[in-house]
Amino acid sequence: GGGLELALSCDFLVTSANSKFGLPEVSLGLLPGFGGTQRLSRLVGLSKAREMIFTGKHIDANEAYRIGLVNQVVESNPLESALQLANKIMANGPQAIAYAKRAINNGFDLELSKGLQQEAEEFSKLFDTSEQKEGITAFIEKRKPNFL
Repeated sequence: GGGLELALSCDFLVTSANSKFGLPEVSLGLLPGFGGTQRLSRLVGLSKAREMIFTGKHIDANEAYRIGLVNQVVESNPLESALQLANKIMANGPQAIAYAKRAINNGFDLELSKGLQQEAEEFSKLFDTSEQKEGITAFIEKRKPNFL
């Protein structure tokens, strides 16, 4: 239970094929009290979150992938796969990643027009950065950007 609640606070989840996920707190007369009721429902939808939380049932890795709880299921070495994903992200502009994350997180619960406004504000802030200048220059020069 607590492990899943911790995992729900992550941006991505990469898991091994033999993993199980659940929030069994109701079997102890409790509820998932460290973000489970809020994060799980936002990630997998109300109906599936209610089912998992109200029954305390565990699901396997393939079901977790099917409902959008995890991003990848790998047969072996999930840490290696997670590091590969992290390296792909790290090859991009760090400020662009941070601003994109902020736009996603801040705009998620807003109506679309307000979310689009949030996105536009974050987008425009990047034009004042050396990171954006390097990215565009590298594109024009047909080379990989060096964001460091």
